[in-house]
Amino acid sequence: MSAETITTAIPEGAVAGAVPADAVPADADPRALTIPNVERVLDELRPYLMADGGNVEIVEIDGPIVKVRLQGACGSCPSSTMTLKMGIERKLREAIPEVSEVIQVL
Repeated sequence: MSAETITTAIPEGAVAGAVPADAVPADADPRALTIPNVERVLDELRPYLMADGGNVEIVEIDGPIVKVRLQGACGSCPSSTMTLKMGIERKLREAIPEVSEVIQVL
């Protein structure tokens, strides 16, 4: 699998990282390691991150490694490593078995 990088601008008023339902084909495998599938899982976690003043964005998928950037309060929080590994990585690995690791890019 080649690396994929997100370069799409987010329309005004849209939630960062939200993937429109019609952007993913109905027959797409929800367990495949794709940007829309990763975004779908992150969308489940975003309300918890936003409640604490943070967010997360995908920077790149490099083979089985998902690179993300923690934003807002999450970027400077002392518990960001715990959030990344025990929250984001755990949830992504459960939903998408191909994910081997999630790392933070600054």
